[in-house]
Amino acid sequence: MVVAKTYKDEIIKLIDELYESQNDNIEAAAKMMVKAIMNNGVIHVFGSGHSVGLGIDISNRLGSLVPIHIMDTADFVYRGGVSIEEFTDKVNIFERRPNMAGRLYNLYDIRENDVFIVISNSGINGVVIDVAALAKENGHKVCVITSMKHTTVEDSRHPSGKKLYMFGDVVIDNCGPHGDALLPTNGPEKVTSVSSICNNVVAQTMAARIVELLKEEKVELPILTEDEERNQKIRKYYGGRI
Repeated sequence: MVVAKTYKDEIIKLIDELYESQNDNIEAAAKMMVKAIMNNGVIHVFGSGHSVGLGIDISNRLGSLVPIHIMDTADFVYRGGVSIEEFTDKVNIFERRPNMAGRLYNLYDIRENDVFIVISNSGINGVVIDVAALAKENGHKVCVITSMKHTTVEDSRHPSGKKLYMFGDVVIDNCGPHGDALLPTNGPEKVTSVSSICNNVVAQTMAARIVELLKEEKVELPILTEDEERNQKIRKYYGGRI
């Protein structure tokens, strides 16, 4: 029988598994981000579907790092000349289309020392793969966050046949199950998705380690605080890029 406590117990076990198995990868990703920040780089975060939540969770709030930019497919509508009808097409689903990354990439001020975090639980859809591939082509380091249990048993929807994890300089497995839902219902269905929680645990753990490493380097921390004057000064430094 599915009860709230069952989910709590199982998600804690899953997070423990994540920390034990992915600590080295999180460490490698944090070092990659620190190098970018110390070289005046920005961290571009892109996810499709529910994976957009990772960028939202670690940016533009008290205690968050300032040099984080969310690449948002909605910018195709706001800035890229795509109609709302095309963007919300339920048949030709936007996030599954290949060859869209270049148009999105060119909407932003992306510079040499910038790095990318690309997130997709399945890691098989066109636009996330194209963003990661394009970032690599342009010489940027890429951190991929995905579910290896899910992506390894699904066919790629990308024309190349490749999957997102194949483009990661660092690949972090969120350790979620195939299909994302965790708990059985004694029927064919499962409930209680986990990818958002696991992705945010990865992101916040990475952010904490980034700050720790920046402090070791005696770098002024680009973090939002309650001092709005200081916040505006830091935002101005990254003007037009975040």
